[in-house]
Amino acid sequence: MEFGLSHLPALDAVIGSTLDSSLGLRRLDRLDPFIGLDSELIEGSWNTLISTSSRPSSTQRTAHMAVLNSPAILRLVGSGASSASTSSSVAPFLGRHSRAWPGARPARILSAAAIVAFFVVYLFLGSSFLTIGPYLGSTTDVDLSPNRFAGQSDRMVELHSQVLAKDETDADLWRDEEEEDQRIVPPPAPLPPLHEPRPPPQGQPPAHAPADNDAASDTAPDAASDRASASECVSHERWMKTRPGPASEGKRRFPYMRPPPHCRTFTLPALESLIEEVKTVIHDPDLARLFENAYPMTLDTMVRWRGYANESDPDTGESRRTDQELAYIVTGDIDAMWLRDSASQIYSYLPLLRASSDPDSLASLWRGVINAHARYITISPYCHSFQPPPESGIPPTKNDAYHQNRPIPRYDPAKVFDCKWELDSLASFLQISVAYHDKTGDVDFFQKYGWVDAVDAAVRAAGAMRLGTYADDGKVEHSAWTFTGWTDRGSETLTNDGLGNPTKENGMVRTAFRPSDDATIFQFLVPANMMFAAYLESAAVIMAALDGERAGNLTSTMRDMALGIRRGIDKDAMVTRPGFGDMFAYEVDGFGSTHLMDDANVPSLLAMPLWNYTGVDPARDYHAIYRNTRRFVLSDANPYFMRGPALSAVGGPHVGPGKAWPMAAVVAGLTALEPMAGLDDAETEKEVETQIGMLLDSTSNRGVLHESVNSWNGMDYTRSWFGWPNGLFGELILKMRDYQEGRGQPTDGLLAKSWQ
Repeated sequence: MEFGLSHLPALDAVIGSTLDSSLGLRRLDRLDPFIGLDSELIEGSWNTLISTSSRPSSTQRTAHMAVLNSPAILRLVGSGASSASTSSSVAPFLGRHSRAWPGARPARILSAAAIVAFFVVYLFLGSSFLTIGPYLGSTTDVDLSPNRFAGQSDRMVELHSQVLAKDETDADLWRDEEEEDQRIVPPPAPLPPLHEPRPPPQGQPPAHAPADNDAASDTAPDAASDRASASECVSHERWMKTRPGPASEGKRRFPYMRPPPHCRTFTLPALESLIEEVKTVIHDPDLARLFENAYPMTLDTMVRWRGYANESDPDTGESRRTDQELAYIVTGDIDAMWLRDSASQIYSYLPLLRASSDPDSLASLWRGVINAHARYITISPYCHSFQPPPESGIPPTKNDAYHQNRPIPRYDPAKVFDCKWELDSLASFLQISVAYHDKTGDVDFFQKYGWVDAVDAAVRAAGAMRLGTYADDGKVEHSAWTFTGWTDRGSETLTNDGLGNPTKENGMVRTAFRPSDDATIFQFLVPANMMFAAYLESAAVIMAALDGERAGNLTSTMRDMALGIRRGIDKDAMVTRPGFGDMFAYEVDGFGSTHLMDDANVPSLLAMPLWNYTGVDPARDYHAIYRNTRRFVLSDANPYFMRGPALSAVGGPHVGPGKAWPMAAVVAGLTALEPMAGLDDAETEKEVETQIGMLLDSTSNRGVLHESVNSWNGMDYTRSWFGWPNGLFGELILKMRDYQEGRGQPTDGLLAKSWQ
């Protein structure tokens, strides 16, 4: 059990005067050495304070009380008084009069007894029983339980926003990290179900007959293979900290970060061949190393489990394994499966997707992700992050946000990791479904399992959230989903008792949270609606090819919903901004209010060309409107465009001002290569070259992309094990290759440049 004081601002009012006199401190946040104290230290501090055989100094008593205090204690001592009155009444108790225990007033003795009782209960029953969670800050993006990855037992809790100390040098950083405990752990567990013969269940046809085009030899050299034996694998986070492999030959000296082949979580020979092929085209050694580290990261380290679904016999109740593939892919350092993230992570390997019935093929993994998504959406269509499938045998990951958040309807924490209504999660499920269909032509797959059920659940959930706040007669409409959070961050809860700010029905779908997992201000999130509309129409093509009346009805519903969303965007989401002209707003409410900004997370306004969004008004030039929007997003007019010498890119409120996201720099490069951006060849190459240069210089010499980077301090970053932006970076490199080949520059185009 741990105590943290970094999120207890109420203590300022209570012990501020004591701290000034005894410790010379004005604010509690300077008590950083006390953060994370365990119960043994707390007990020792208490014993020292009240021991009759020991009379600590005034400074010692103040420090001990700073350790022991919490808002719950203050409420007991203060008996419900206001912060001001509590401060005055408790100060003598904490000050010089506190050494007079034998002659203490009954009220003081009673207060002390209450404190002791509080800690006895706390130590034996745990903090969650006393529900002081809201004073510990937001935990929505924090895995507060041990990470249950194979090879990562007893991992210390890592906050989503943990950063490196600003005054650490790079040399000191790696020296300190190499001195950490390098525990050796078993390699990822083998997956026997996928390597055993898998005859289809009786009465079912053989699954997936198209030819396998993934066959290729694994000839890629592994520079770090000699660092681990055939029976040992180091946890990936610790592996990265050792700077494995020879450094790149450029000035940045990037380490080789891929785990040894036997420690990788999914092996794809075609990927190894592609990496080697592209490296021959890239002339800059640091860029080549960044590509080979980043692009395979998800397959190398984040395919947590693959297997098959079980089903129960309705007559006997016995469970049996089916031929329905399942896959569980995590984001990196958080052991849970986000719909959006996992979809985006495998989407980066779209160039390698081929029709195949081989259980070790990318097609099999892709089907496993779609099937897992379908199951999750059918269980809880308004949730965005899920637990491992029961078939995996992986225990659910504890998330303390479950006790802090109150979504209605509620969810089962054994199945759902966290539940925020994010429209882009459903759009991402449709995106990978469309991609699989288009690349393989495997229509039968969508008819066979739970895909139709999931689409039905998604359409129903989104349809219910098109309803405005008020009925025609002025009454407040019932909302299909509400959310309140007990938190100290405004972006972790919705106003109006979970309803959010009012909206006026216009055909768009309201969503409570953005793809960053932050709450919306105006609930019609424009880029999420754009993406959902685009993939509703594309997925309707699949639905139209399926048998049955239900599929036919769903096809019509999906197309009608997409059209209504486009009309709503045309009606309310276009604004005229001085200096930029007609452009898209980030959020609107249907009443005329607009929020002008953009966020790094996709879907974003900047990413609009990636799903080729257009509206329905033939009189409007949507490409020109996008170009205006792009100029706004990449300028200081966007309140979340972070500018500085380390990295200038879009950020967002998730990590806060001053933190640019490499993902946004990648998207800026990707969209610069799209015709919708309207750039000529010289402008395109300049834009892409700028983004690549910043990305190379913002990895803190780790050779992988982070979640965010301080625009003014490249060594201050969050999350170095984060699959999504690394896969996107691989997409950018492949697109740069296609761009130069399309212009007859196979060897002297963008990838032939030097960034030394």
